[in-house]
Amino acid sequence: MAEPPPFRRNRPLQWMIAWLAGLWLVTAIAPFNRFDWLLENLLVFIYGMLLLATYSRFAFSNTSYGLFTVFLSLHLVGAHYTYAETPLGFWLRDAFDLSRNHYDRIVHFAYGLLIAYPFREILLRAAGVRPGWSYFLAVTAVLGFSGFYEVLEAVVAMIVSPELGDAYLGTQGDIWDAQRDMGLACVGAILAMLATAWRQRQNTLAAKGFDAEAAG
Repeated sequence: MAEPPPFRRNRPLQWMIAWLAGLWLVTAIAPFNRFDWLLENLLVFIYGMLLLATYSRFAFSNTSYGLFTVFLSLHLVGAHYTYAETPLGFWLRDAFDLSRNHYDRIVHFAYGLLIAYPFREILLRAAGVRPGWSYFLAVTAVLGFSGFYEVLEAVVAMIVSPELGDAYLGTQGDIWDAQRDMGLACVGAILAMLATAWRQRQNTLAAKGFDAEAAG
């Protein structure tokens, strides 16, 4: 995993930040529910500031920043409409004869699929975890943080705005919504780590082939 250059020379990251800032401005215009939008963006602000503040001490690879960008883009769209009212979810519901708007399910699956790789990067570079264990621990971290977020989301809803209730939590009447969301995040993380392991193996085989050719 190659570390990115200093921020002032990291053009790809600058473009990612510009994209997210522009998308945030667009989705801030007349959201479906202004107070829900603020709550949905609260953690985004916190995590965004943490990523910026820690860049000089621990900079993720641009691959990880790209994955963060895709996930945050999905989240910003969901926050604008509230997850239960996102048009893409309604289109999928009608196209596939589904029982509900599944946009929230897509984003929870995307959380595991997109964020497992950055978790693995932290484990390898900051925690010194052995590569073989990093795949399992990245999936575990995604599942743990997913569960923590579900609890935190419920606590924030009860303390800050109980009246928003279902609109903020996006349960759509499903009492097992949190568990299903966590399960999808876990499945996404497993798929991400399987793909990463396959890619690492391909790179290792290619390197061995190159070394053998050079030696011959």
